[in-house]
Amino acid sequence: MERSEINEILTAWHQARDEGVAVALATVVRVRGSAYRREGAKMLVREDGDYVCMLSGGCLESEVVEVARELIATKTSKVVSYDLSEDAMWGLGIGCGGSVDILIEPLEGNLLLEAWLGLLEQGVLAIAAVGLDGAGFQRVIVQQSGNLEGVTDPVIMQSIQSIGLGMMNSLYPRAETKSIETLRHTSDWFFDSSNPAPELLIFGAGHDAIPLAAQAIALGWLVKVVDARGMFLTAERFPNCQLVLSHIEDFDANVTVHSRTFAIIMNHHLERDAACLEWIVHQDLAYVGVLGPKSRFEKMRSSGMGNLSHVRNPIGVDIGAESPDEVALAIMAELLAVRRGFKGGLLNGRSGRIHDPS
Repeated sequence: MERSEINEILTAWHQARDEGVAVALATVVRVRGSAYRREGAKMLVREDGDYVCMLSGGCLESEVVEVARELIATKTSKVVSYDLSEDAMWGLGIGCGGSVDILIEPLEGNLLLEAWLGLLEQGVLAIAAVGLDGAGFQRVIVQQSGNLEGVTDPVIMQSIQSIGLGMMNSLYPRAETKSIETLRHTSDWFFDSSNPAPELLIFGAGHDAIPLAAQAIALGWLVKVVDARGMFLTAERFPNCQLVLSHIEDFDANVTVHSRTFAIIMNHHLERDAACLEWIVHQDLAYVGVLGPKSRFEKMRSSGMGNLSHVRNPIGVDIGAESPDEVALAIMAELLAVRRGFKGGLLNGRSGRIHDPS
């Protein structure tokens, strides 16, 4: 689930709490076949029937709201299943051909669920596991340190810890339900991730960086724009972005990156681009891309840069983009695909489920 939707749910949760209105969180925990949303999709339902975010293309929400209101009244949690096949979806012909299981949990008195929402709000990388077997729906939180909160069975604890830490080592942990086997029985657990907002680092505050930053912000990314030209690096041009006024020789002191940072070099100045590339190839990043044609990229390379096999050029999905807005769209499409493990090609003719990585 992306940051923009998480923020919407958190805002609605705080508003309901301020108004004294009880709420329930509905989460897709299992998908069989095709469905509009995947595991981890969420919606927040108020006891008065209002809700935010969606779990389908519009065919499930009213039903989920009614069930959630009943569960809020009884202070109980429940997994409900829906068949989304064309014939079974109440004869409306609006199904997706699969089925989904949805866990609905009232928040009142659910301390670990509230703690989980708190981690989502902080943007802390952690994993939540929820036992789907039985009536208790035991919830466990796995921190990056390996510490667990909310589990007592040592065998289950070891399995949850191993799965959780493995998920946190991936660039984009995907929510899914897994089976955990013990000597006594096999139980299903839903694993969810509080992915921090992805970070986009843009070198160059030119005109075409404006729509790229704006699209990334709209999708819930954290955006930093780096340039030495103060006249271009302004809040008016780059609202809601972190602006880093720095010359290249001061990058070590002024520019911070980490293993989940996506960086785009687009200064439109050959020497500046080359210097930025020379600095950034020695950093541990998730993605490095250089705007422009391959012939220009070849001019930037120098023998002292080291291995550039991981640097992408040209960048963007091949949609024939021409205007700055179209180029920004193509670049963001590539970044989303890379982050989630997809190739970014056309869906037409692709085999397998469209929500599964290539």
